[in-house]
Amino acid sequence: MKKTDELIPLIAAYKAAERGQVDRKKFTYYAVTYHSTAIEGSTLTEGQVYNLLDQDMPAGNKSFSEQQMVIDHQKALVYTLNRAAEKQPLTEALIREIGGIVLRNTGGIYNTAAGTFDSTRGEYRLVNVHAGARTFPGYDKVPSLMHALVEETNARLAEAHTFQQQCEAAFFAHFRLVSIHPFVDGNGRTSRLLMNYILSYFDLPVFYVFKSSRIRYIRVLETARETNRLSLFYSFLFTQYKRFLKAGIKAV
Repeated sequence: MKKTDELIPLIAAYKAAERGQVDRKKFTYYAVTYHSTAIEGSTLTEGQVYNLLDQDMPAGNKSFSEQQMVIDHQKALVYTLNRAAEKQPLTEALIREIGGIVLRNTGGIYNTAAGTFDSTRGEYRLVNVHAGARTFPGYDKVPSLMHALVEETNARLAEAHTFQQQCEAAFFAHFRLVSIHPFVDGNGRTSRLLMNYILSYFDLPVFYVFKSSRIRYIRVLETARETNRLSLFYSFLFTQYKRFLKAGIKAV
């Protein structure tokens, strides 16, 4: 049985369970923000994220920058899903706007040998970046790579008629954006938001990569990138999606 065969009835059950549940969607969005920011280093607990976003109650034992990361992500998520509901076409401008909101209060202006850029406005990096032993494309290649990403993703969206095709279009965009690393920071958060933009565009539930799966997530990303086997990454995300749906159904 394919992973998608297991997911289709879970999607239906999840949507049915969600109907009539007051604030269910809101708290799902809070959970998306919690897990995505935790993957990127936020130490706020899930309860602290909920209190900050729902009650405007800061966590006294956490740094200001971590809490701003959470607030920015939540605003970026709401913006992203509103654009998806409007069936906005995928453009570089949209991706850059999402990336800018992700860093609205934690980014800044960078002066480099290649010029000045403002990460809070979603401007592409003008520096080369790496993460540990991982290297990403040179900054001079980013504009053409992003143009190609948008073109290919839109082609996939136009041809995505089945559930599997729709999910894989979302997972492809996630993988390609984080592999290009167009921004100086916030690439992981933005890539997961882009994935959920596409899922929501197709009226599918949004989901998150679980904080507890962070190490596996990074390893699968690296292996898929090194071997050019995107199927490994797709399989991982389908498993995460299934876990999310089951947890949501059980909670209701």
